[in-house]
Formats: sequence, structure tokens, C-alpha cells
Amino acid sequence: MKQSNIVKKSAITALSLGVVAGLSLGMAPGANAAGEKIAFIQGVMGDGFYITMGCGVNAQAKKMGATVTTNGPAKFDATLQKPILEAVVATNPDAILIAPNDKVAMQKPLEAAAKKGIKIVLVDTTVNKPSFAVSEISSNNYKGGQQAFEAIALLAPQGGPVLAMGVKPGISTTDARDQGFADAVKASNGKYTLVSQEYSLNEPAVAAQLTTAAIAKTPGLVGVFASNLFSAEGVATGVKQAGKEGVIKVVSFDAGPDQVKALKAGTVQALIAQQPYQIGVAGVQQAMYALTGKKTTKKITTGFTIITQANVDTPLGKAAQYRAKC
Repeated sequence: MKQSNIVKKSAITALSLGVVAGLSLGMAPGANAAGEKIAFIQGVMGDGFYITMGCGVNAQAKKMGATVTTNGPAKFDATLQKPILEAVVATNPDAILIAPNDKVAMQKPLEAAAKKGIKIVLVDTTVNKPSFAVSEISSNNYKGGQQAFEAIALLAPQGGPVLAMGVKPGISTTDARDQGFADAVKASNGKYTLVSQEYSLNEPAVAAQLTTAAIAKTPGLVGVFASNLFSAEGVATGVKQAGKEGVIKVVSFDAGPDQVKALKAGTVQALIAQQPYQIGVAGVQQAMYALTGKKTTKKITTGFTIITQANVDTPLGKAAQYRAKC
């Protein structure tokens, strides 16, 4: 396997993917704001990723003269998010920024909101048919899954069995990460094998149980990819409980406070940090452009940064870490 650009010797360095369509996330705000009302519906409350995104949403809204209300379910569950969306729609906001909890279940409710004239911006996740949306803004999740495998391959160059810990089928972002990882494993032509694709249901305790069970079943496990923050917390716990810290290489999407602690402790070897703050900024920009008659960008892809022990305390590593508050 060729040496990756994200690694020099044993350290994985930062990788930034550009924003498509020539869109700059720092572009000048619109000048026609008139107190527009924007509702931000998170994928789940209390998640560092969405907290950080909310910081970007609020900062950009203030800059552009809009007001923001924030809501979200206690769990990443479409049955909990749907009534929140319906309640928000009833307040007649000018625009809604939302991370849909399911690409099928949230399709019709969001279409209905758009038909009422509300500008919809899909942030992080999407639905099967997003044509009603002003813009979709997310990381390059498939590429991120491939990069997660590449990191494991560089940390465990001898090859062997690996495990994927997803969230649950039907979430656009984590589905793409899981597929990117699985395709990369397959492309190794047998040097690495995917023992199973597990799902944590966004519960760290479930991820921990599944991880310890996989380790017991496959003693030679060399790596685990956790596709979101809560899954990663559980994987780190499971690896620690099995006494395999540092032996089993763990690469995780997202960089919340607990994941950074696990990285520093050596339970996790690499974090793929997204850019939720920039997603929030771009989401408000696109909503405001739509409301003020400016040109919008249908699809925006943001980048990510690879964080390891080598760069976690550098300015770059610190800037990529998610916030617990704004």
C-alpha cells in the first residue's frame, strides 16, 4: 500500500477537503437581512457536533441580522424529531436548518414544510429526495470512511480483521461512512477483512457491549472504525474493558471532548474531525441568500481534519475539536 499523505512516519497529519462549487465559508454576509426567523433543528441535543454547529449558526445569524431558535430530540430518532419539526413549522419561521434523523421518515414532513414556503437547508444529514431543499451541506462522508480505513491500515500495517461500528441503517451520513470504510477494506484484496458491520443505535453502552463481544469472538482483531461520536465513546470503553488499549487500533469520526480524552489516553488512535461550525455558518448563509433573492448553492461539501496524539495540542488540532458550549 502506498504511503498516505496523511501520515509521515507514525503520525497522521491534518487533511482538509475543499468546499465545492467555489463557495467560501467566510464570504461576506447578505445586506438585505430584516430580522428573518431561522429555526435550527439538531440531530440530537447535547452532542458536541451539533453544539458546535449551533455556535456557527448563531454567530452567522447575528452577523446577517437574523434570529435563531434551536430545538432537537433527546435521541437521534425520527419518531422524536418529526413532532419537533411539526411544532416548529407551526410557528411559521422563514427558514429551517435541520439534520434529518432518517432519510426516509423525514422526507414527507420536510416536503410539507417546504410547500408552506419555508426555506429548508439540510445540514449534516439529508433525505432520499432533497430537491425541495435550498441547499445540502455536509462532510464528504464516503471519503471520510475511506480515510478511516487508511488510518487503520497505517496503524496496523500487518493486516487482519477489522470491525465497523455504525449507528443504524437509514442515516445518510453514517451510511456513507460505513460504505466508504467497507469498500476500502474490500479493496485491500484480503489483507484486511471486515468481520462485521455493527450498529450502536447511538447508545455508547450498546457500542461497548458489541465491541467486547467482537473482541471475544475475534481475538486477532486489529482495528475498529466508529462512525460517530456516541459509537466511538462505546468502542473506546469496550476496548479498554477488554484490556486491548493500543493493541486494537481505533479510528473514530468526530472529535467531542470525551473522544479527545480517549485519544490522549491512547484508547483511540485517530479522530476524523468534521467542520460543524463551518456547516452551521454555510447553512445560515444559504438560508439568507434564499430569503433575500440571492443565488444559492445546491450542494456544499465541507472538509475534515485528522487528529492524533501528534497534533491534538497544536493550534490546528485544538481548532478542529468540538465545543461543549459556544
